[in-house]
Amino acid sequence: MRIFITGSNGQLGHELAEVLEGEDLLLGRRPEQDITNEKIIPEIIDFRPKVVIHAAAYTDVDGCEKNRDLAHQINAVGTHYVAEAAEKAVAKLVYISTDYVFSGRKRSLYVETDNPHPINVYGQSKLEGEQFVQQTCSRYVILRTSWLYGRVGKNFVRTVLNLSAQEDELRVVNDQVGCPTYAKDLAGAIGAIIPEEVYGLFHAAGQGTCSWFEFAEEILKIARISKKVIAISSQELNRPARRPRNSALSQQKLNGLGIRLRPWQEALEDYIKASV
Repeated sequence: MRIFITGSNGQLGHELAEVLEGEDLLLGRRPEQDITNEKIIPEIIDFRPKVVIHAAAYTDVDGCEKNRDLAHQINAVGTHYVAEAAEKAVAKLVYISTDYVFSGRKRSLYVETDNPHPINVYGQSKLEGEQFVQQTCSRYVILRTSWLYGRVGKNFVRTVLNLSAQEDELRVVNDQVGCPTYAKDLAGAIGAIIPEEVYGLFHAAGQGTCSWFEFAEEILKIARISKKVIAISSQELNRPARRPRNSALSQQKLNGLGIRLRPWQEALEDYIKASV
């Protein structure tokens, strides 16, 4: 199967290249900004893909807050171009979105039918990307994921491990709840869904929920690092972009297809044992 992957040098793209290594891949290794150039359209069409996986994005949440135009160009306009190319190539489009399309006010798990209401620029730009996909493509899968980490690039797990070697204690917020997701598991879910005649919007994240504080404690526990972790509030952290208090995603719809990501603790242990 011919598959075009944008953002193949990122956390998810790296894992997709391995999961799909038996397929005929074109790995878009351009900087994310290049998807905002209309030249991406003929590049995708000329490859004649059966599937386009759009994993390229501007994912720096605070960076998006400071660079609104850039966030819009990459996450919204760039997605529009990729969606247009996929439709013209008669290809299935898989678009990777985010839990940050939600406000965080809901007390239970978010399901696909809940109304999005982003509270930061990143979430808004990704929601605009979703809307472009839905308006442009006749065959698409939108996968919302959360708290992604992988073997390349920056992520929370690597940050915690690095800080534990430098600091006497760690200060981590305990009033934001979500679903940690290993990019390897998400790539596996994508690999399972692309050959199927399945379309629409799905939530795809690690099973179970935790706060960033609980996530940090579990990271150190698995890595066998004894370090004090102090719980703080989001207000104390005082970052440029607001974060949803609860962005935990229900996996029920995806599980109904027979596709299930692992419990986040199990996936995290696999990642740390392979990385440390």
